[in-house]
Amino acid sequence: MKNKARILIVDDEPINIMIAERILQKNGYETISVNHGNDALEILQTKPVDLILLDIMMPDINGFEVCGKLMQNGKTKDIPVIFLTAVTDKESIIKGFEVGGKDYLTKPFNTTELVARVKTHVDLKLARDSQEKLIKELKSALDEIDTLSGLLPICSHCKKIRDDSGYWQGVEQYIAARSDAQFSHGICPDCMREYYPKVAAKVLGKMEKEE
Repeated sequence: MKNKARILIVDDEPINIMIAERILQKNGYETISVNHGNDALEILQTKPVDLILLDIMMPDINGFEVCGKLMQNGKTKDIPVIFLTAVTDKESIIKGFEVGGKDYLTKPFNTTELVARVKTHVDLKLARDSQEKLIKELKSALDEIDTLSGLLPICSHCKKIRDDSGYWQGVEQYIAARSDAQFSHGICPDCMREYYPKVAAKVLGKMEKEE
């Protein structure tokens, strides 16, 4: 089952939070909400979200300051922020984008427009997250290929392998250090004939008859 995208609503007016929550939950989103900017910064350290709806005029620190702090934090800098505010002057709108906001909606907002913009930015974030995960997986796979490829220095006498640090290891130790392979021990037909000729005559002879 696909997980719901989670949205954090930051607004000091409970009625605004209630309206936004109702709209977003109706459209399939999970919501969490706080009334103060500092609370938002704190909760984001333990609860990852996919988008933030952020008011500007709040009593402790304003939305611009909150957004600026989010963009300076490695854990939160990639979360899209949509300013949702009654502040409508041109300078504030410009500042909203300058501090790192991805979008700017003014109150009273149009429900259809809010849902459309939220969906756009959530979809973009999820696509980016998926791409970054794929890149990490590909890099890991390439690193593994690099480890297993290339020429392996093998002792012609004891058959030990020299690793990248210059240490000589047995074949089993070398492979075990670079993979999840499990080993079981047996003996090949040639070695059986050389070291255990009597056993080989019985065992291999029986196997040849069965074939």
